[in-house]
Amino acid sequence: MSNLRLHLSDPQIARSPPAPMPIGRHLVAAGAISTSDLMHALDLQRHVDAPLGEILIAEGLASRSDVMNALALQHHAQLVDLDDDPPPINLTRRLPSGLCLEYRAVPWMDMAGTLLVATSRPHQFDDLRRALGVKAHHMIPVIADELQIKQQISRLYGAELAQRAATRVPAAISCRTWDIAGKGRIIWASAVLVCLISALIAAPLWTLTLAILWAVITLAMTTVLKACALWAQVMNKSPDDITPALAHRSMSYRLPRVSMLVPLLKEREIAGALIARLTRLTYPKSLLDVVLVLEEGDRTTRQTLAKTDLPPWISVIEVPEANRLTTKPRALNYALDFCQGSIIGVWDAEDAPEVDQIERVVSRFQKASAKVACLQGVLDYYNPRANWLSRCFTIEYAAWWRVLLPGVARLGLVIPLGGTTLFFRRRTLEKLAGWDAHNVTEDADLGVRLARAGYVTELLPTVTYEEANCRLWPWVRQRSRWLKGFLVTYCVHMRHPGQLLSDLGWVRFIGLQTMLLATVSQFAFAPFLWSFWLAVFGLSHPIEHTLGTPVLWSMVGLFILSATLNLGISITAVAGKDHRHLMWWVFTTPFYYPLGALAAAKGLQEFVVSPFFWDKTQHGVTPSTDDLTPAEVSPPARTAQRLASTG
Repeated sequence: MSNLRLHLSDPQIARSPPAPMPIGRHLVAAGAISTSDLMHALDLQRHVDAPLGEILIAEGLASRSDVMNALALQHHAQLVDLDDDPPPINLTRRLPSGLCLEYRAVPWMDMAGTLLVATSRPHQFDDLRRALGVKAHHMIPVIADELQIKQQISRLYGAELAQRAATRVPAAISCRTWDIAGKGRIIWASAVLVCLISALIAAPLWTLTLAILWAVITLAMTTVLKACALWAQVMNKSPDDITPALAHRSMSYRLPRVSMLVPLLKEREIAGALIARLTRLTYPKSLLDVVLVLEEGDRTTRQTLAKTDLPPWISVIEVPEANRLTTKPRALNYALDFCQGSIIGVWDAEDAPEVDQIERVVSRFQKASAKVACLQGVLDYYNPRANWLSRCFTIEYAAWWRVLLPGVARLGLVIPLGGTTLFFRRRTLEKLAGWDAHNVTEDADLGVRLARAGYVTELLPTVTYEEANCRLWPWVRQRSRWLKGFLVTYCVHMRHPGQLLSDLGWVRFIGLQTMLLATVSQFAFAPFLWSFWLAVFGLSHPIEHTLGTPVLWSMVGLFILSATLNLGISITAVAGKDHRHLMWWVFTTPFYYPLGALAAAKGLQEFVVSPFFWDKTQHGVTPSTDDLTPAEVSPPARTAQRLASTG
């Protein structure tokens, strides 16, 4: 430290330094790399949009310390270690958090009125000066590692950034303005419950009739949507694009940096397998910015990661605790500011993406129009053979991702995004203010906001394998969160129905009513639909006494038609070679879907008393494909293993 102070007091510090020598020549001169290593890295740089130093580190040709020393020599600046000598908290007033994030800089030390600013991008320091204005007159750069700078930005400005992450989406299109305590909702829910009980006592048959009518109306809505989606997908289905991604040197453009956010929470088992899967990705590691996002108080995941060796292209961001809100979207918003990529992606902790997934994403974004703001990959399960529940869950996923959602996309309707294997153009994502930190289905909400803003979401034929929830109560908890989030999203966007209709148009407006409101209603009112079995078995039904026998049997016909359609969609979805082993299990799914009624009851109760409660799904319950023998791996998982082994 004393040497640094002496150096800074030298009046010659104000002299203009000579023109910097390229960093590669510094590394060769220091003996850190050979000339052939430098030529190899320079050749790669012609195809990838990354600094030479990052390429050398990612290729294993130079250590991070060698590159940092060369960077300091190149810019005639002091190299500092922020872990050993962190900046004091009181310097935050000298440099705004926004500029720190934009220029990857952090105020480090005040020496007699001169502010020493640690930066990992000294070539942008003059831009930082201009952005700061008159306050930049007494500011000198020092060099620090970018990972250390991110950690110090989080330490110094964490509370401010966490608050911004929680309120990033404007209040007008967020659910955060709702009363957390839920007193108003409890009063309304109690009033509705009293009215229902009173109606049942005063006119039981007509009360049941009205409930059944609503169940039938929403059944008709979902049945029509499914039939149209099936027709659109079957009649226009084209073979999936299975062409291998082009080699990097075959691209006609420089590959962009891609940041992948991976939120983690209380992950005891999954971290090691996750790192192994991500290591197999074939995208250039110098352009891959994987950010593991965990909560500040999550000791379990922190301890797990402490035992794991992370490659240089993987970093960890800890989200400070704030306002008792601990949700995935808040964590994503916080980490977004620390990302480096022009494309932002999201994976879950248990995900096993195909090894060339990012190449496909980059290639599609390069070809697509600017209106295509989001690419949604296909999700599948690697453990369908775990038990009956996992088999049915896999069938349901196959029907959604391989038949219904592609059909919905072909119809031009709003796509409610899944929570993982999502890729965004960064500028668009930031323009839309990221994710609603309070919404427990932030993915579906963002899909609606993308559509309302005039952007397009496309489905990309690349698969990510996940772990199917194969235990009953965790399944109910997960499904209840999804249904509660759909209802929250619906209420938020229906605050001003006229504006929503204007944004979407009639067809997409009705489609959204079906995908959100009607879907939740179908799970919640399922017991009323089951009552039609009374008529099938010759027993008396309330509709006979109120609306008459012809109306009853028309409803029964719709019920049977819908059930038959569901079976047909499921059979179509599992007809491929990877899922064919599930074909006969399709006929057991009528016993699977009733579990959703229990999840709906739990979701409605939480909607009233705790709409922001995030009921986390536990990962690592069943072994991943990396832990299974070939005989135990299902066909889709064997495909994943084969793809992974080629990496």
